[in-house]
Amino acid sequence: MFVKTYAGALVGIDAVEVTVEVNLSIGTDLYLVGLPDNAVRESLERIRSAFENCERRISGKKIVVNLAPADLRKEGSAFDLPIAIGMLGAMEQIIVEKLGETLFLGELSLNGSLRGVKGVLPIAVMAREKGLRRIVVPEENAAEAAVVSGLEVLGVKHLREVIEWLNGERELFPTLPIPSEEFTGEANRYAEDFSDVKGQAHVKRALEIAAAGGHNVIMIGAPGSGKTMLARRIPTILPPLSLDEALETTKIHSVAGKLGSQRGLLSGRPFRTPHHTTSPVALIGGGQSPQPGEVSLAHNGVLFLDELPEFGRSVLEVMRQPLEDKRITVSRARYSVEYPANFTLVASMNPCPCGFYNHPSKECTCAPGMVHRYMNRISGPLMDRIDLHIEVTPVSIQEMASAEPGETSATIRERVIRARKVQQERFRQIEGVHTNAMMNAKMLREYCHLEAAPAQLLERAMERLNLSARAYDRILKVARTIADLAGEEQILAAHIAEAINYRSLDRETWGR
Repeated sequence: MFVKTYAGALVGIDAVEVTVEVNLSIGTDLYLVGLPDNAVRESLERIRSAFENCERRISGKKIVVNLAPADLRKEGSAFDLPIAIGMLGAMEQIIVEKLGETLFLGELSLNGSLRGVKGVLPIAVMAREKGLRRIVVPEENAAEAAVVSGLEVLGVKHLREVIEWLNGERELFPTLPIPSEEFTGEANRYAEDFSDVKGQAHVKRALEIAAAGGHNVIMIGAPGSGKTMLARRIPTILPPLSLDEALETTKIHSVAGKLGSQRGLLSGRPFRTPHHTTSPVALIGGGQSPQPGEVSLAHNGVLFLDELPEFGRSVLEVMRQPLEDKRITVSRARYSVEYPANFTLVASMNPCPCGFYNHPSKECTCAPGMVHRYMNRISGPLMDRIDLHIEVTPVSIQEMASAEPGETSATIRERVIRARKVQQERFRQIEGVHTNAMMNAKMLREYCHLEAAPAQLLERAMERLNLSARAYDRILKVARTIADLAGEEQILAAHIAEAINYRSLDRETWGR
């Protein structure tokens, strides 16, 4: 007897349909074909044991299981359940009526219970697009799959439940999605707030500009000056995720297996903080079984690199392309996958090895030339791609002791949202461009036209600071954001001057 069920395989952050074909014929062997990896091959032993614990037996005939399309490599343990259901159907131990409109996913334990798997959300999206009516997943993944509207999601704990449901002996109730009100409420709930930060008004201003325009930031200052504290509060002033952004971000985290069992859509913007010992593959993605890296996990959010010079040079250099293209393509001999990587880079560093270069009260103990060599750990091309360079000075005792709270994140976020709305209107006809930081050269000429006074000011700065052409573009983008925050249609000389002031690390005198 021939039976087929449906499953899904991941390609990047998207999914493709996999048809699990099972044929029963004369013979005694059990074959699994269709380019399975080791985890899929081992599924036969898990299925055999699960059947025994569900009081089922594999037929003494020849069983051939094919995973189509046969030229696509199948990876992971999520094929256990669809293969098991297909085998039961071929052995006529279940009613196959519902198989044609149902997709199955799940890893079987030896006793027949189901374990959660990765990548359920993109597979659920694919199932809806293919016109399937329902998806059966482990209970642990039910909330994740229920995000997809128009698809019936059945969460189960044990293979026995699926068998009884297919045979009409048990009723399974669909998992309901998390209410949109709860999603909206969680989007604005953070443990940190900018009101906790004493002083640092100029740094807060720079971070507000970065959040409003999607600009990359580097903060340089002595240990304990508040760099990490400020960076951790940047998500609190970013606009809430739109539904499309939340869905795309959740798909990435689903593929990486970073979602909890009770999570539907991610409500807050990601904030990723990889350690400086991370590898290029962990940062950019890839591996033997391709997985999204930190730059993709930070998509639509913030990637915070603390102590930037301590990262390996090869690790930092792989970020050049995603910082420009907002996507990362990982090409290997066996595969080529593409992951989105539209993140805001926030980096921090000490000004020198001892940490006290340019400190107002402590003396730097570094030998001559050490500061310059320390700064040279970060390449010029990478530094060029960072729009805002901010010097963070230690807060005075008087400011620390002040009981007066600072400006709240909610107040700053309102200004950021207003500026983002201006940019949405500006770029509404341009696909894939949402913020000023994403403008190309053609857009700069159209949206960042300068009058005589600001143009002359920028020209003088380029000559005196010996800035690159990329730095010129970055200054224009930042000035455009400053003008948006001020509600100005035209970029003024004051906006250019403030943007130039955020290029402190481009000055030839720094670190010498």
